[in-house]
Amino acid sequence: MTDIAVVGFAHAPHVRETYGTTNGVEMLVPCFQALYEKLRITKSDIGFWCSGSSDYLAGRSFSFISAIDAIGAVPPINESHVEMDAAWALYEAWVKLITGEVDTALVYGFGKSSAGTLRRTLSLQLDPYLVAPLGLDSVSLAGLQARIGLDSGKWTAEQMAEVAVQARAAAKNRPDAQISGDVTIEELLAQPYIADPLRTHDCAPVTDGAAAIVLASGDRARELCENPAWITGIEHRIDSPNFGAADLTSAPSARAVAHAVTGGDTSFDIAELHAPFTHQELILREEIGLNGNTAINPSGGPLTGNPMFSGGLERIGFAAQAIMDGTAGRALAHATGGAVLQQNLVAVLEGRN
Repeated sequence: MTDIAVVGFAHAPHVRETYGTTNGVEMLVPCFQALYEKLRITKSDIGFWCSGSSDYLAGRSFSFISAIDAIGAVPPINESHVEMDAAWALYEAWVKLITGEVDTALVYGFGKSSAGTLRRTLSLQLDPYLVAPLGLDSVSLAGLQARIGLDSGKWTAEQMAEVAVQARAAAKNRPDAQISGDVTIEELLAQPYIADPLRTHDCAPVTDGAAAIVLASGDRARELCENPAWITGIEHRIDSPNFGAADLTSAPSARAVAHAVTGGDTSFDIAELHAPFTHQELILREEIGLNGNTAINPSGGPLTGNPMFSGGLERIGFAAQAIMDGTAGRALAHATGGAVLQQNLVAVLEGRN
């Protein structure tokens, strides 16, 4: 098995609205330039490119083709795309590197959520015959999930608010975070509902953004980065789209994929969890088996900024950055797609002396 590592990570600031096009070019160019400068490489040094985005979100056909303008036309590139969060594009790039055909890859994702009504756009992910006609949107579905958990006693409103308190406090050290600061549980619970039992703090904010990661294998990774974040496990699973036949207070695919890549060893320094709602972080902590010794979302996580189709990639990027900086030795990164934690990807990253 080829050793593959994250050697570079960059992302755009998390903002409520940008004024560029929906193909992400204006957000991606600075990310690429930051990686080129940090790693002392050029476009020609990248063997494979893979992106994650959504034409539905962009409101235009083949928006991912337009986004290639951020890369440039010359020289020609080897490129692929997934209609998913770019964490899944990273998985494809990881597979490409395993083949030995290339030794470097650049993965990127982008999304301009402010161009439409996000919660309605995301309803296009639902089963078009049985679920979508019900008129449910992403926030309403999450509200149903949260209500089931509250009524069954699996979590409390105070525990949900505590997740938001910790997320905003963790993001205070990041000037590019969309939301940060010190708040109390009492202050948050005094706010009105937006989709009972969810309040504003329970939901990730609508965010425009983009992110990019460079992967490299073997000796090439060591050449590009002093302390690469080696991917020692990565896998993804999916649950049934039949929400009525599932226990929404659990995430079987997250539990299965976490066990597959960790082997039951959940002793991580940090874990970056892609939970767009406070109660979903509580679900993921339990399903993955994280203990109190693991710092959860030290970046602030998606509750402080959740750019669509790069939010999951950012979880891998922030986890890898902690290893490259030497602040963590072993990290877990998680990404999700679809409604109510339907699809889950987990990666384990480690540093080596």
